[in-house]
Amino acid sequence: MKKKRLYGLSLLLSILTLHIEAGIALIVAVVYGFTQESPNAGGGGSVLFVLFLPVLAVFGLAVAGALSVLLVSPTAWLGGVLGRRFGGREAWWWVPAVAAAVSLVLVVALSGGAGPVGIAVAWLLTTAGLTVPALLWRSRRERIFGPVMLWGLAAVVLTAVLGGVGLATGLIPEYRPPALASADIVGRWSDGRDGTLTFTADGRVTAAGIDVDYDDDGDGDGERDACTGQGTWTYEPGGSTWSQEVDVTVDACTFDYWNVGGTESRPVLYQYIGDPDSGDLYELTRAPGGS
Repeated sequence: MKKKRLYGLSLLLSILTLHIEAGIALIVAVVYGFTQESPNAGGGGSVLFVLFLPVLAVFGLAVAGALSVLLVSPTAWLGGVLGRRFGGREAWWWVPAVAAAVSLVLVVALSGGAGPVGIAVAWLLTTAGLTVPALLWRSRRERIFGPVMLWGLAAVVLTAVLGGVGLATGLIPEYRPPALASADIVGRWSDGRDGTLTFTADGRVTAAGIDVDYDDDGDGDGERDACTGQGTWTYEPGGSTWSQEVDVTVDACTFDYWNVGGTESRPVLYQYIGDPDSGDLYELTRAPGGS
């Protein structure tokens, strides 16, 4: 006689599995973020994120519970129904088949105009993420919660260790700003609109239409306080490529120093707009023919 599935245990297993998957996904996203061009990649996480973790945990518990009831449970149930209908008995392989179909509908509906490659990757990841808890939902074992927790914790720790080792050894290339010299700054840099800074080798700089109080919301209606004038500049290499600074002094302007970002082939000078944690930047790139 088959043991009856315990709905409460299945629900807890699903919530636990979704949290494990979320933890692994978060670690992968963080490691991937270190490989991408970002002004904050070398600055570490914010303390506020640590303080926000309890709230995030409660929110995650609610989301995992809702996903378990609305997606995982129906996927496991439909896999069993199809197995009995077409094979005479339940078979585990119907679960990933149903998960793939459900995931495809979800991904296409939420794709937001993404390309076929993005949709395909999202579909595969969503299918895998839905299949694992749905398969565990079918389990009739009473003492399965502990092993799943232990193996899940091991998977999270292993992912973190591999990511850290990969970044530390260079197997996973971490993004770093390009190392510039004073000679690399010389030339004309543009914000892509009508603002430019022109640096000369003798330490002089000419500003034309540079925003010093930029609050444009992207629709062209924002107020701009533009700066035009002449002054001086110096390049400070700092202790690392993250601490490079270009200090520009123009009597008509009150802007802060410029940070160095971008890549070797496309260096960028940038300043933060408002709070640095917002990630909003005012960027200058070397204008064509400006070197």
